[in-house]
Amino acid sequence: MLIRLCKTALVATIALFFILVAIENVTDYGANWVFVKHVLAMDTVFPDNTLKWRAITDERIAAAAYWLIIGWEIATAAILAAASLRLLAASGDAKRFAQAKPLGVLGLTFGLLLYGLGFTTIGGEWFMMWQSTTWNSLDSSARFTLLNGLVLLVLLLPEG
Repeated sequence: MLIRLCKTALVATIALFFILVAIENVTDYGANWVFVKHVLAMDTVFPDNTLKWRAITDERIAAAAYWLIIGWEIATAAILAAASLRLLAASGDAKRFAQAKPLGVLGLTFGLLLYGLGFTTIGGEWFMMWQSTTWNSLDSSARFTLLNGLVLLVLLLPEG
């Protein structure tokens, strides 16, 4: 049972992370809005970059992209919070715990998609965020991807 409680605590930690991120993006909308707007506009990539045709400078489209990110964070937080409660309720029974795992897997996969696909792949490569010294979140995205991935692997390990 101790192993199952540890796994539950790890999933709950990621749930709390996404709850805080979502709350921060809603209550301090402007802080990350500036980041998203600059990444999409590609206004700080290398000056001679021939891929600037990919830039999105329409603020309505950028705002829609930002709200998509925030909505994804809220969904991830909700799924992981529900998964944490379900795992906790089932922690006394190995079979019930195994049946509760898929919701945690779903939430952690949502987190991996946000940071792996959204920030690293789309932001980092499509919008060339790696070229910006100002608007570059690839290091933090890598940390969040690693944290999500490690918790996913631990959750999927058999309890014995």
